[in-house]
Amino acid sequence: MSSTLTAIIAQFLLSLLLLVVSVLTDDASTIPTQNMSHKERAELREESRDMFYHAYNAYMANAYPADELMPLSCKGRYRGVTPSRGDMDDILGNFSMTLVDTLDTLVLLGDFAEFEHAVKLVIRDVQFDSDIIVSVFETNIRMVGGLLSAHILAEYLQKQADVMHWYKGEMLEMARELGYRLLPAFNTTTGIPHARVNLRLGMKDPQLKKSRETCTACAGTILLEFAALSRLTGDPIFEVRAHAAMDALWKLRHRGSDLMGTVLNVHSGDWVRRDSGVGAGIDSYYEYLFKSYVLLGDDKYLARFNRHYNAVMKYVSEGPMLLDVLMHRPHAKSRNFMDSLLAFWPGLQVLSGDLKPAVQTHEMLYQVMQMHTLIPEAWTVDFQIHWGQHHLRPEFIESTYFLYRATGDHHYLQVGKRALKTLQQYAKVSCGYAAVNDVRTGKHEDRMDSFVLSETFKYLFLLFSEPQDLIINVDEFVFTTEAHLLPLSIAQLGNSTFSFRQSDEHNVLDFMRTCPSSNKLFPEKVRKPLRNFITGSCPRSTSGKRLSALDFQASNADHLRAVYDMGITMVSVGDRSQGKAKSQEEGEMGLQFMQEMLELTKMQSMNQLAQLQAVAYALDDQSQDWTALMAGPSHFSPELVGEQFVEGHIVWARPPRACDEKLLNAENVSGKILVAERGDCTFVSKARLAQKAGAAALIVCDNVAGSSGETQPMFAMSGDGTDDVAIPVVFMYSLEFAKLSDAMQRRPQLRVRLMQMVEFKRWQLAKEAHQNETAAAAAAAVASASASASASASEAATMTTMPKKKPDKEL
Repeated sequence: MSSTLTAIIAQFLLSLLLLVVSVLTDDASTIPTQNMSHKERAELREESRDMFYHAYNAYMANAYPADELMPLSCKGRYRGVTPSRGDMDDILGNFSMTLVDTLDTLVLLGDFAEFEHAVKLVIRDVQFDSDIIVSVFETNIRMVGGLLSAHILAEYLQKQADVMHWYKGEMLEMARELGYRLLPAFNTTTGIPHARVNLRLGMKDPQLKKSRETCTACAGTILLEFAALSRLTGDPIFEVRAHAAMDALWKLRHRGSDLMGTVLNVHSGDWVRRDSGVGAGIDSYYEYLFKSYVLLGDDKYLARFNRHYNAVMKYVSEGPMLLDVLMHRPHAKSRNFMDSLLAFWPGLQVLSGDLKPAVQTHEMLYQVMQMHTLIPEAWTVDFQIHWGQHHLRPEFIESTYFLYRATGDHHYLQVGKRALKTLQQYAKVSCGYAAVNDVRTGKHEDRMDSFVLSETFKYLFLLFSEPQDLIINVDEFVFTTEAHLLPLSIAQLGNSTFSFRQSDEHNVLDFMRTCPSSNKLFPEKVRKPLRNFITGSCPRSTSGKRLSALDFQASNADHLRAVYDMGITMVSVGDRSQGKAKSQEEGEMGLQFMQEMLELTKMQSMNQLAQLQAVAYALDDQSQDWTALMAGPSHFSPELVGEQFVEGHIVWARPPRACDEKLLNAENVSGKILVAERGDCTFVSKARLAQKAGAAALIVCDNVAGSSGETQPMFAMSGDGTDDVAIPVVFMYSLEFAKLSDAMQRRPQLRVRLMQMVEFKRWQLAKEAHQNETAAAAAAAVASASASASASASEAATMTTMPKKKPDKEL
């Protein structure tokens, strides 16, 4: 028996060996990526350097000491001086953010003279004693991180390049001062910091009295900078507070799924938004769990990362896609689109050693870029644009860099080249680089975030650089989420006042993930099946699995062939050709497919109708007839459902886009429904301004001429994670709003009603049924007058009364 078993095992191992040899031989002969020459790589490295200086010089010449450059206006963006963009301006503190954020990039480029000059400017000009509310998260990663990294590199250059001997640690003291100004935000019941803080007044600012909510990433992206600050200054308070915040967040995970939500109450610890994914609102929390283990050597952060990572790969990952779910119901998707911030995830997967899914997700992202030229801010599950902006974000280039470092595959150099050339073609302007307002039109936005210099151009330069091109060995550093460099030697400094060890909350399985050898990975083999993932022209599957209506895509050649085999032909209007099933079995599958398609169409129509809001009004002042125009809801305001509605006179905002600190006609807004135009600031900023003025509701009209809900999918407006808007807010496309605008001009005292569209339809059907019943009752009364017996009249009335229609059935 044992000899037979041995023979079977030997035969199996031989077969497996032959299969592996076959796969490796096939891979070696089919890799299509063309290797990039040293000459071309050097040219691209210098081009990325030129891109940096084009933007940096534009900032220094036209914007410094402002926080940001406005590349279209070619001037600086100052808090309280430049027109407000609402909560988006919380990143600004009038502390020369772009220069501070950029300091360590100058060192990587080898420009010691400009670095020294910039450091002197920062020490001379930057101060933090300002009555300004700032984002704790953004101020930490951009300012504290930038100052710490610049301090570390300044001391490094003193030793290695024999320069800057005058420097005495001034930037470290500036980072300590700024850290102390952020500390009041940590005075919460849970230890999780507030989202915002006043640099001078702390949490005593009246505007912060109702501050309750923050995002998971906002609270969980503090530890690297605060730990480095404590260990470099010897002041333990920063690291202690940051560890406490991370511990509090860990306790809030859903114990069943190990997933985190995106927005929570800092005092109660209750989740406000339970969406769980790897994009906006949660992204860098995962990043800092893993990098805290790498930088500080604390095993508990590796264990926590692994628990979360396994949950993400189980529930959020759908092949190469990453789709948000509900943390407490992880099999339920919470949204049907992905945002560009998740592009950091493949880079984090590389660092943690899980290369195959990193290659797959990166390939999906690359195809999104090829499809839309630039990666849009968000796209749907069928890869159509959800939000069309492109803010020159670094995450995709960051992941490209780490994948190249891990695999040595020149495909990633080619990807980086395409990204670089695209930025040159579509984002470069005479005064720096401008964000793109809509990738479909290429229209620019007067915006160049500090991360363009701190991260985007830094990762491009590193991608095309050889190790010998760099003044420092980047493998001895950890990159923060803002690409600032913190040395691994920080772990040796220690923090004796803080105990890393906790109770045995983790088991051995939390640590059982190892890094595979990248030499055995053939990225091309992983990418090849995904080469046409978006266009849907992959080789047809021969698995025999039946195509369902839910999975069907009209642009997929395999799907078209499959339905043709079922006897179904996709035809143009006027085409009378017919398909014929290849077999009885295929015909039965075709019949089932068509039944599913009908049910799916019906279900989608009902779902879309249920989400639609209505802006309804009477046709004239005397008429009882009403009409309704379609509108979209928002994620940050109360949704009108069932019999709920808001009714009132309608009034235009002044200024029309409602982005200033105060409405000019605020005294005329109270109790009315305000109308504001889209643009210049976020939807939620307009809503807060309307609410502050006492408006009963807000209608936001589109600023794109000719847009219509008849030709474009209606969308729900997104907020910023702080759900403090208590009035209904709806969105109307241009053509629908034009009808409302005409009515407003004809009738200055127009009253409108905001309600659910499906409820308006039911209301209209009920009115029609009531009118029919009234008419029938009148007819019955006439008939009863000529009848000889009251019983006969009653019977006639009963017979001629029309039954009330069922709205649901009609819909």
